[in-house]
Amino acid sequence: MLLTVIAILAGFVLLVWGADRFVLGAGAMARNIGVSPLLIGLTIVGFATSAPEIMVSAIASLRDNPGLAIGNAIGSNIANIGLVLGATALARPMRIQSETLRREIPALLAVTLLSVMLFLDNYISRTDGVVLLLGLGLLLHWMAGLGFRSAAGDPMSAEYAAEIPADVSTPTALAWFLLGLAVLLSGAWVLVWGAIKVAHVLNVSDLIIGLTVVAVGTSLPELAVSIVAAMKGEHDLAFGNIIGSNMFNLLAVIGVAASLSPTSPISIDAEVLILHLPVMVGLTLVIFAIAYNFGGRGRVFRVEGFLLLMSFVAYQVYIIKGAMD
Repeated sequence: MLLTVIAILAGFVLLVWGADRFVLGAGAMARNIGVSPLLIGLTIVGFATSAPEIMVSAIASLRDNPGLAIGNAIGSNIANIGLVLGATALARPMRIQSETLRREIPALLAVTLLSVMLFLDNYISRTDGVVLLLGLGLLLHWMAGLGFRSAAGDPMSAEYAAEIPADVSTPTALAWFLLGLAVLLSGAWVLVWGAIKVAHVLNVSDLIIGLTVVAVGTSLPELAVSIVAAMKGEHDLAFGNIIGSNMFNLLAVIGVAASLSPTSPISIDAEVLILHLPVMVGLTLVIFAIAYNFGGRGRVFRVEGFLLLMSFVAYQVYIIKGAMD
């Protein structure tokens, strides 16, 4: 058991460090060829921050543990809102000013509803996976257009410009990108191995491990990025990091899991439809309410952050207790 815990912790460390290097390399390469910071942030950085979840999903599916991949996707979205947004707002209240970000939130709702619809028959097939991956392609195309159309004065553009390195040469950026990718793959493999072992030892399903341990661990890069950005006053970047990650989690993570799994279609536990998806949808609606509140302020105060964080803790305690009974 000690070796398993060490493997999980090592996997988390590798994923966090690898994701950081992967994002740095991808962002710097794009900036060096003249891509605008806002476009880099909306597409490349947004996709790259979901790289830990995508890698874990791919490896879990190839090892015929699709429940771990599905649990990771849903659990990460819940963690991004309850844990990441809650902890970030608790550390520093945030205010949403970017119009670009406000346009992304309806897209998140649409992606969430599409994913829920595909779950309603209690199966996720390869065809569903292809639909989600096609949706990912359309989303990236739409976000690229959004990046081109958005005003240069959008606050999020300046925030991304401040964070994407401008002094990294293309060869160095490529080296960081490839090293980050290799470390991500290694971390994902180690984490999946440890997570499966824990599930067997505790006699719980891969889905539960994905919703709890793995979801929290793969959300650590988003947690670090959002808290640091909020403390710097880059509120739109912190909030946008969560929005983008959640969209990519549903489209890319579940899409990859369904497409690569040797077992197709993937059977979905009834508890996913009864509990986990409603929690994810409910928290997504909270984000919508924050951005489009009636006063038009788009603010997240500490009390709201505290409530989000406590809701996440209560949810985790409930599913862990239920798994152990």
